[in-house]
Amino acid sequence: MVLKQEEIKEFDVDVMAVRVFLKALEIIGGPRKLIEYRNLTWIPSLMEASYAIVLQDMLNYTESEIAEFLGITRQTVRNMLRAEPDIVMKKLEGELEEKTPRAHTAGGLAKIAYKEVKEGRDNLAIFSHALQMASESLGIVWPVEVLRRIKGVDFPADRSTLKEKLSGLKIEGRDINEILEKLSYPIKSPAQLLANIKENL
Repeated sequence: MVLKQEEIKEFDVDVMAVRVFLKALEIIGGPRKLIEYRNLTWIPSLMEASYAIVLQDMLNYTESEIAEFLGITRQTVRNMLRAEPDIVMKKLEGELEEKTPRAHTAGGLAKIAYKEVKEGRDNLAIFSHALQMASESLGIVWPVEVLRRIKGVDFPADRSTLKEKLSGLKIEGRDINEILEKLSYPIKSPAQLLANIKENL
């Protein structure tokens, strides 16, 4: 099945919105934190805010278009998009006890999460688990080992940091140092590292 250009864009938006949503959940302490506070109604608000931020940045949607897409009011969208992330983080701890976040809280959190994702700081634990399952089913294990070794590395990462973390690793019979010498630096994210290694194999 071949996807049309507009379908690819929509797919990319969906994938990015989910990544932002997962990162937002991670920032507030994970789903367990919401369960502890008995406020699972945060989940739809965070998902809406994640889509709002992504739709504005990736597709240049207007407030009205985002409101129509999400089925919420334009004012709610405006509050999400105009949220101040710094203020939200300061207020977040107290607001976690509320059953439903204010639009600006969800929006500020989504903005922070979107920035983190764009800078390569996805929720690595979830990413690693999904990749491990896929890798094992395909019989390809090196991506899982690379991710295991780079856990805790701050991205963008330079050559010396990656050499230190991946020292001694062999991929398809080749020493990792030989592969790392051919990559362009800095590496922006774990996903970029895996893609670049694959290209150089």
